[in-house]
Amino acid sequence: MASVSYHISSLLEKMTSTDKDFRFMATNDLMMELQKDSIKLDEDSEKKVVKMLLKLLEDKNGEVQNLAVKCLGPLVGKVKEYQVETIVDTLCTNMLSDKEQLRDISSIGLKTVISELPPASTGSTMTANVCKKITAQLTGAIGKQEDVSVQLEALDILSDMLSRLGGTLYSFHSSILNCLLPQLTSPRLAVRKRAIIALGHLVLTCSGNIFSELTEHLLAELKKNESTSTTRTYIQCVAGISRQAGHRIGEHLEKIIPLIVQYCNVEDDELREYCFQAFESFVRRCPKEIDPHIPGVMGLCLKYITFDPNYNYDNEEEEEEEMMETENGEDEEQESDDEYSDDDDISWKVRRSAAKCLEAIVSSRHDLLQDFYKTLSPVLISRFKEREENVKADIFSAYISLLKQTLPIQSWLHASDAAGKDDVPLTMLRNQVPNIVKALHKQLKEKSIKSRQGCFSLLTELANVLPGCLADHIPALVPGIVFSLADKSSSSNMRIDALSFLHVLLCNHQPEVFHPHIKSLLPPVVTCIGDPFYKITSEALLVTQQLVKVIRPLDKSCTFDAKPYVKDLFLGTLKRLKAADIDQEVKERAISCMGQIIYNLGDHLSTDLQPTLKIFLERLKNEITRLTTVKALTSIASSPLKIDLRPILGEGFPILASFLRKNQRALKLSTLTALDILVKNYSDSLKPAMIESVLTELPALITENDMHVSQVAIMFLTTLAKVYPSCISKISGSVLAEIFQLVHSPLLQGGALNAIIDFFQALVLTKTATMGYSELMKQLTAPIYSSGSAGASVTLHKQAYCSAAKCVAALSSACPKEAPTTVNQFIQEVKNPKSSSAVKVLAFLSLAEMGRTTNLSAQRELKTVILEAFSSPSEEVKSAASYALGNISVGNLKEYLPFMLKEIGSQPKRQYLLLHSLKEVISSSPADGLKPYVEDIWALLFKHCECTEEGTRNVVAECLGKLTLVNPSELLPLLKKQLSSGSPHARSTVVTAVKFTIADQPQPIDALLKGCIGDFLKTLQDPDLNVRRVALAMFNSAAHNKPSLIRDLLNTVLPGLYNETKVRRELIREVEMGPFKHTVDDGLDVRKAAFECMYTLLESCLDRLDIYEYLNHVEDGLKDHYDIRMLTFIMLARLSTLCPNAVLQRLERLIEPLRATCSTKVKAGSVKQEFEKQDELKRSAMRAVAALLTIPEVEKSPAMAEFSSQIRSNPEMASLFESIQKDSASLPTTEAMDMS
Repeated sequence: MASVSYHISSLLEKMTSTDKDFRFMATNDLMMELQKDSIKLDEDSEKKVVKMLLKLLEDKNGEVQNLAVKCLGPLVGKVKEYQVETIVDTLCTNMLSDKEQLRDISSIGLKTVISELPPASTGSTMTANVCKKITAQLTGAIGKQEDVSVQLEALDILSDMLSRLGGTLYSFHSSILNCLLPQLTSPRLAVRKRAIIALGHLVLTCSGNIFSELTEHLLAELKKNESTSTTRTYIQCVAGISRQAGHRIGEHLEKIIPLIVQYCNVEDDELREYCFQAFESFVRRCPKEIDPHIPGVMGLCLKYITFDPNYNYDNEEEEEEEMMETENGEDEEQESDDEYSDDDDISWKVRRSAAKCLEAIVSSRHDLLQDFYKTLSPVLISRFKEREENVKADIFSAYISLLKQTLPIQSWLHASDAAGKDDVPLTMLRNQVPNIVKALHKQLKEKSIKSRQGCFSLLTELANVLPGCLADHIPALVPGIVFSLADKSSSSNMRIDALSFLHVLLCNHQPEVFHPHIKSLLPPVVTCIGDPFYKITSEALLVTQQLVKVIRPLDKSCTFDAKPYVKDLFLGTLKRLKAADIDQEVKERAISCMGQIIYNLGDHLSTDLQPTLKIFLERLKNEITRLTTVKALTSIASSPLKIDLRPILGEGFPILASFLRKNQRALKLSTLTALDILVKNYSDSLKPAMIESVLTELPALITENDMHVSQVAIMFLTTLAKVYPSCISKISGSVLAEIFQLVHSPLLQGGALNAIIDFFQALVLTKTATMGYSELMKQLTAPIYSSGSAGASVTLHKQAYCSAAKCVAALSSACPKEAPTTVNQFIQEVKNPKSSSAVKVLAFLSLAEMGRTTNLSAQRELKTVILEAFSSPSEEVKSAASYALGNISVGNLKEYLPFMLKEIGSQPKRQYLLLHSLKEVISSSPADGLKPYVEDIWALLFKHCECTEEGTRNVVAECLGKLTLVNPSELLPLLKKQLSSGSPHARSTVVTAVKFTIADQPQPIDALLKGCIGDFLKTLQDPDLNVRRVALAMFNSAAHNKPSLIRDLLNTVLPGLYNETKVRRELIREVEMGPFKHTVDDGLDVRKAAFECMYTLLESCLDRLDIYEYLNHVEDGLKDHYDIRMLTFIMLARLSTLCPNAVLQRLERLIEPLRATCSTKVKAGSVKQEFEKQDELKRSAMRAVAALLTIPEVEKSPAMAEFSSQIRSNPEMASLFESIQKDSASLPTTEAMDMS
């Protein structure tokens, strides 16, 4: 301690030296000391250091002054509060001094101190006290000062403080406001500008009253309109406030907008510019409140985007030719006008701000697309001739925004809605394409690089939105593309843009339209391949790859002769393929491009082909390029030109085999695909030794840890079994062991299971001795037979039985001779009372799989055996038997279906199982086969639709729904008639049946459903609680799988849906359980279903929701029961990414329930489940908080700032929050890893 103070006192002594270098070095050393964390100053040293530094601020030497200011930063955290106050007082006094240099250095000092103050959330009082001191002095300085520079500095510091610590200055807000408002009329524009910035920071944290006072003041001043200059400032101020705190200005818009509209018509260009900037910020910040004014604002924008009073565009068309002849034509024209020069013309600012405002409207109002194409698009197209670069860029940008909004949504959700009303804007756009091209194609040859780039990005977007729309206009566009590619003066970015547009054009249009232009397009592209800048080369290689497909499309006949162009293409690409010292991306694209050339033009390469393939072999051996090369070889091997690959197979095959060992998933998958193609297409050139080298690598790839790789490996094995049956016998043991392991894995399903089934069928047909039918059957079923015996350690998952049964059926269908004995064997096992239930389940499932495809009517005992099993004690056996009955019936409807219907009628006890069998029949039979029985089944089902058992009703509903799909036009109206049935059970069955008719794939029933789903949705108002619940489930299914059915009904359905989210007191009852009373809420399930629907609508129909109304109900859900809160927390997290602005406006109300959840304490004596429940709730709430914190500008909200400081200060909440953030941070990376 002593040594520190000694060291510092020696430094302080040097600081008084007359030599400026001594002073400088001593100050520098002091700064080093202060930056150490370990330093502790005693009171005396503190005093001396502070005093010394403040003295040095007035030092004669500028460098010493600068260092002294820098020392203040670290000093703030090291000294006591009253010392910081001394520093601040001195700095504030110096700010008012007469010496300019001292004023400057003091204001830098103040900014340094403010930036170092600990944030208010740490709970230190120092920040608050110091800020209050500064604020009091600054407001005085701003108000009284005659000297503008002091005012500017003071305003700057005040803004700084308000933006960092606005909440701490709560008590000063009104005095700050009173000091800032007069500055808006200051004679100096710079002062007004800074006052506006300070007000912007103030509105974020000030109270409602102060905000109202400010808006009232602005409105009053705007109405007065004393001078245009102050009006400009007030409009700028309104725009500034709305940018910072748009959610607060919303309620005042009604009064503000008419005033601004009125000022748009004043002859003052700057004023108009500010008006449009204000409109733009309203459109972006208060989408709901601006809604009624959009047409008016749009009208103004369209009027002023063409506002160019000092320029005549009329006779432009004729002029163009003359202009070409006289280069300086334009200069001569404008000089004639003496009194007016172009520098005074600021009308371009009005046009630019109008264009930006239009862009804001377009990007935020998807629902007005049709109007945009009617009114806005033609005007924008007519303005593409704009003469000001900057304005033109904004007009292009607005139009690109419009195109992006029109882009059809490429998602599974809307795939089935393709023929909806989304086509209207696209058709309107298609009709406007000729005008767009006419307006742009001349500009593609202009000198200006900026406008050419704008044209290219607009055309690129257009080609993406409407593929094929530019087919008729290629002749107009090609000269422009060639011009930009060949123009030596144009920048590299220009050429990259032209190339990427050409790439999009080639991808999105038919090859034929380019054939007349290849001659002019190809040379500049090939030149670009040789460009020294790697980005141009890489883009040019992409284009070349696409050009190759265009010159000679192999999938259709084509008359175009590609021969003359092959040499140029080949040599240009070869040069890049050979180079080893170029950029990684260029290497990869050169490999892909050459692969494409060989695929499409390999027969024209003659002697060049083999040397090129040798280069591919080299690239295979290189770790960096091997993956791309494997993909290129795959495509070459699949070429219909039958390229001769023999010279490289001998060396290449072992290399490929070694890739299967590498720990790079993408490489394994690509290699397996490549090997598969090679074995299929080049079987005669492969030697057994080559294939064996690959076979030894395969067993390791077949594992349940990576089902996809296993699937591809097994598909490759199937190809081998078909092409080289002899090789298979060599590896049978190890591979089969792995495959059987997979069959018995609970994870096997889908693609991998189908691959195994195909493999078994191919394997049996190879007629290899060790792998005949009986041997495979034995291995397939062995674990199941052994699991029945006593002491068996292995218990198999239910899924394994299904997989094994499917494999058994596949083997039987491959060897039809063996099938009957197998069927008999299974029937005997089921009859045998000693068989374990596992064996019986397998037997029934296998019979089911076999019976579905073959007619088992020869087996007389089957029916009785199955019906006996219905009374088995084991549930698994029962359901397997019911599944078997259903599937065997599918194979033989004539015999089994009438029998089943009779049983359902006569056997009330077995009804449930028999109905399940019926469900299998309806799901799996072809519609034509079912047609004759439809009436009988329908009648039978309707007898049971009022059953009191909910389980039975659900099966009946599923049968009804799937049956309706067989003949929708007749059966759907019958369902609809049932809606008026008196029994609530029947109504709920019908509504559930409709749920089963909705699938995510397009179906013939869709059009009919769309017509009548409204009637089914009326049951949301049903008096019976259960009917409302199933109606919500049906609505949820529609919103999830086929949003087009309900999009147009939302206006009528939503009030009913929102109504179901309310807690109903009359449904809550008390139940006495022994000495305890327990409350039961019967309405909970319905509320849960309603909130689930709301969540689904977020994903599929967001554009049709009034998000503010929606948020009201989310807000209620946040205070509801545990289950509902869990749901609404997830909704809130999703909302903060989908519509952050709306969430920001409601933040105060949303945070309260989150805070309440996070700070609840569980009663000490509660059970363990209660603790776990609360923990889960808190985690979920914290996830919502973390999502809210990702919204831009959320930290400016006082409520959020306060809550996050509460989280930080409470150790329990803080640790929970950190763990949530760690979880979310680790998520994206794992996803990225899986992508490889």
